[in-house]
Amino acid sequence: MLSEFAQGTCPPCPASFNLADYVLTAGQATPDKIALAVLKPFGAERWSFAKLRAAVLGIGTGLLQQGLAPGDKLLMRLGNTVDFPLVYLGAIAVGVVPVPTSAQLTEADVSRMYEELRPRAVVRGDGVPCPETAPGQIDLQTLRSWRTLPAAQFDHGNPNRLAYIVYTSGTSGRPRAVMHAHRAVWARQMMMQGWYGLTPEDRVCHAGAFNWTFTLGSGLLDPWTRGATALILDAQVSTEQIPLLLRRNEASIFAAVPGVYRHLLKSDLSGMTKLRHGIAAGEKLSEHLRDQWRQATGTEIYEAFGMSECSTFISGNPTRPARDGALGVPQDGRRVAILGDDGPVPLNEPGVIAIHRSDPGLTLGYLGAKDETASRFQGDWFLTGDLGRMEADGQVHYLGRSDDMMNAGGFRVSPLEVERALIGFAGIKELGVTEVEVKPDVRVIAAFYTSDETLDENALTAFAGQVLPRYKQPRIFQQIPVMPRNPNGKVLRKALPALWDNKN
Repeated sequence: MLSEFAQGTCPPCPASFNLADYVLTAGQATPDKIALAVLKPFGAERWSFAKLRAAVLGIGTGLLQQGLAPGDKLLMRLGNTVDFPLVYLGAIAVGVVPVPTSAQLTEADVSRMYEELRPRAVVRGDGVPCPETAPGQIDLQTLRSWRTLPAAQFDHGNPNRLAYIVYTSGTSGRPRAVMHAHRAVWARQMMMQGWYGLTPEDRVCHAGAFNWTFTLGSGLLDPWTRGATALILDAQVSTEQIPLLLRRNEASIFAAVPGVYRHLLKSDLSGMTKLRHGIAAGEKLSEHLRDQWRQATGTEIYEAFGMSECSTFISGNPTRPARDGALGVPQDGRRVAILGDDGPVPLNEPGVIAIHRSDPGLTLGYLGAKDETASRFQGDWFLTGDLGRMEADGQVHYLGRSDDMMNAGGFRVSPLEVERALIGFAGIKELGVTEVEVKPDVRVIAAFYTSDETLDENALTAFAGQVLPRYKQPRIFQQIPVMPRNPNGKVLRKALPALWDNKN
């Protein structure tokens, strides 16, 4: 049998559709219910569904009065404030195409994006890097004054038309502008059920910043689409304060990257009686971390696999949990395969994870790069660039990025497999594995770790010998002060070789 899985179907998106209207419709049934609470160390900023809708449509009016028209691009240079989702939805509501970007980007980064996008306007928060000469800049004071303007009308149309643009993280090269249609949010209903079982009664707390697409989608848009409450942590909140805020605000679902869960395990996690489970994405969740969280809270963490080009489409969930370290299964309505050079590979063989071009959540392509877009397809399959293997019941095991794979004596080795085996060694806090070139044309596996103390290398070597076959065992163990990560929290394995101290 071949590694191809499809179960259930996603109903077709309405012929006339607007992403923002779809997200805000459920809240009309409970206009006074809290849609958003921005949690601070003491107190919270609260927005009802009625207030949220009014502000979004007021901003839409302001954008139109500024001279923007449907199809115009709006570059978003905003910090970690509620302005971010308000502008994002306000633009989409009236057909303007927002381009959300990280506030951590440098002015040079933004200049390159600006040249590629040629936006009609830029909304800019105080102190957020942006070329001073960029025309059409809208300041924060003006933007906030639009919240009380008369409501704009939603711009409905073909669900396949461009709704927004996001940039990839750039870990495999230069960041690319990924175009998404209005229908992308329609596809998220498969995720809400197939990942975290979201209901209108949930209170979803996301540990990420407003201006991160993981937060924007799972932390805000999904809860609002269901009529649930979104809880977002204010920038002043420290990691140590998160458990208290989860208890105080009765969070039922917690969302974060694995690194945040790792830090939270240092705190008292008792008493979170309303918490149903956690969800994780952004990097592979180790079984060791999952077990520790379960022991500390009595709840599960369900992880998901996705990408900028299609959000998440493989996941564990409360009714179909992941098994034996797998990511989970393709969500109902998705069609997923593991591909080799000639199409789907036999079950349990490694290959590239791919999703069918018919998926409503799949990107429209890369802006101004038709050839690059075409190169990502193999027939009707969109290639993720990530490796995996599929079992007979659809459980997908993640084997790492195709360009992260190591070669040990002719055998391809996933760094994730080595990391999962070694993370259980006492004293290791974080771990990143890659290859280093010890002399010309000689490369070995190296494990870089963070720890509160220097660990005995002989003990590490002995432990590796117990949990890994010889060809997968690191030949080098090196302690580093901090694990290199990109702005979204993903480990930058490509940055590790430069940290190798070959004097040791």
